[in-house]
Amino acid sequence: MKKSVVIFGLILLLSLALSACAKSTPEPAAAPVVTEEPAAAETTVALRITGKVESEIALSEDEVKAMTAIDVESTNSKGESATYTGVKINDLLALAKPATDATTLVFVADDGFTAEVPLADVSACDTCILSFRSKGGFSSVMPNFDGKLQVKGVVAIEVK
Repeated sequence: MKKSVVIFGLILLLSLALSACAKSTPEPAAAPVVTEEPAAAETTVALRITGKVESEIALSEDEVKAMTAIDVESTNSKGESATYTGVKINDLLALAKPATDATTLVFVADDGFTAEVPLADVSACDTCILSFRSKGGFSSVMPNFDGKLQVKGVVAIEVK
């Protein structure tokens, strides 16, 4: 009887070992369930208007270029007269709606440079624009204003 118990134990042990080594067939993977539409490609923000405004805005370069553009003649930093095409700063501000107690605009360039100008001066300027740069982006063109306000690479206008 001892011998039969040992044989039974060995058979049991062998069958357990073989079942552990057996390869099981995996169940087929379920197809992924799509619950929402794929997100549309995000547009790159090229210009922000922030600060003391009713609604802060973020626009792509294409959105700014789709606005009504005008040509403005102005003297560049080299003293040369040139024609620039762009969107009126006042049209951009109208989208954000500056607060009634706002007094200053700050142009912020992509390199961190900033220039401040009184909001009232810009509001009175019908030829102050953000011009379209040939290499992309915007520059402030403000005829008859101080040269430091001609900011290249404008990425934001802060209303204070």
